[in-house]
Amino acid sequence: MSTHFAIGDLEAVIAPRLKVVEERLRDAVAQSDALAQATSRHLVDAGGKRLRPMLTLLTAQLGDGARPEVVDAAVVVELTHLGTLYHDDVMDSAPTRRGAPSAHQVWGNSVAILTGDLLFARASRVVAGLGPEAVRIQAETFERLCLGQLHETVGPEPGADPIAHYLQVLADKTGSLIGASARLGAMFAGCERRIVDQVTEYGELAGVAFQLADDVIDLRSDSKTTGKTPGTDLREGVATMPVLALRARVAAGADASDAALLDRITGDLADDAALADVIAELAAHSVVDETAALARHWSREAKGAIAPLPEGPVKDALLSFADALVARAS
Repeated sequence: MSTHFAIGDLEAVIAPRLKVVEERLRDAVAQSDALAQATSRHLVDAGGKRLRPMLTLLTAQLGDGARPEVVDAAVVVELTHLGTLYHDDVMDSAPTRRGAPSAHQVWGNSVAILTGDLLFARASRVVAGLGPEAVRIQAETFERLCLGQLHETVGPEPGADPIAHYLQVLADKTGSLIGASARLGAMFAGCERRIVDQVTEYGELAGVAFQLADDVIDLRSDSKTTGKTPGTDLREGVATMPVLALRARVAAGADASDAALLDRITGDLADDAALADVIAELAAHSVVDETAALARHWSREAKGAIAPLPEGPVKDALLSFADALVARAS
């Protein structure tokens, strides 16, 4: 997704500050140790959409967006996000990230995990300068990120609704940090509490929409478009929303073709050709369309959360931002 979404006149304000964030990110990951320098810069140099710092800068425009603390907050959320990517790629055995070999492919699992830890440490150093409230928000967000990954790894408890469990995982793994990104921007711009609360809820909901859209993109886009390897979750046995929806259909007595597809999904997908066949069949299935529709539903909920905001270019940009998150899956 382009960073030039429909923000109108705000783009002239935000774009230069986003460049400052980019410079500060490179400074923040700089290490005196040569190996740590190379591994820490690996994903920063690979680029990315910078959705989280962009959202921080955007919500800050609801107040005094020129405050220097806003840029620090934007750096914190992106450093935290980058740290999670190093860990996620190890857990998912993902071979690529942002069009480049993932860190664990280059240096091994242990180095990738330790690099993620280094980035979390750097985020903690930056957030410490923002005061105890920001430290608390960062700690709570990091706790939810860990819980989301933990619950995704172990799966739902016996008798629990797998889809409700998955949506909570998305809220914790993705929604929590996007919500914190929106929250810190408004908070450090001096916005009143009700506005901070509204944009936080917006970010949480938009984060779930974003991840549901990613579930669609993972099946219907190629690696050149996404920078990631399609079907990684399928191969690792991680059930995303389309698979959960298919399971629900089979449990309810769906036709034999659905049951056969589910059997192939849960079978051995180590062979690239077998994985490609399953991806193609699942991508054409209506459960993927249902997932895209669900992403749009969560996007509408996110937009509803900021309905009370004053009309103007910032609100318009936030509405466009929510739409853009799921338009990728259209």
